[in-house]
Amino acid sequence: MDVTPLDIPEVKLIRMKRFGDHRGFFSETWNRAAFEQAGIGADFLQDNHSLSAAPGTLRGLHFQIPPFAQAKLVRVSRGAVFDVAVDIRRGSPSYGRWVGAVLSAQEWNQMFIPRGFAHGFVTLEPDTEVQYKVDAPYAPEHDRGVLWNDPEIAVVWPLDGREPVLSAKDEKLPRLADIPAYFEV
Repeated sequence: MDVTPLDIPEVKLIRMKRFGDHRGFFSETWNRAAFEQAGIGADFLQDNHSLSAAPGTLRGLHFQIPPFAQAKLVRVSRGAVFDVAVDIRRGSPSYGRWVGAVLSAQEWNQMFIPRGFAHGFVTLEPDTEVQYKVDAPYAPEHDRGVLWNDPEIAVVWPLDGREPVLSAKDEKLPRLADIPAYFEV
């Protein structure tokens, strides 16, 4: 396992080993002891799986507020995404900044996103499947988000001039400046 902190060091890019032969491959995608040794101590309790049919499908920027805030371990099992984490912890030196990386089935990499970050991704290939572990259950009354194109955050989404495919919910999310301080450092 190779763990690389991104420009916001709490967010980490992870590459798991893959062992292959003429039959295909085997890979351990999560191991509690190995992740704890790498400084990632989230106690994951739920797995989620999404399929996005069209390239340019943008999901996010989502988070849950306490007491159901979630850390996430995100990976792509088919296709590719540009995955983004935005620091929404008031008082943090990186508040309002974002980091992103391409996650793909081909690269077999993952991103760890701690609590206090909004998360989103845009698909780069058709029929992309994203799987992610979370350390708190989905709680609709604690579900929140930040507008994907908030100019103060200024995520550079690789849309190549196309309009993203968005849910009605994601089109109407508030800007970062308009949400309460759910997370503070």
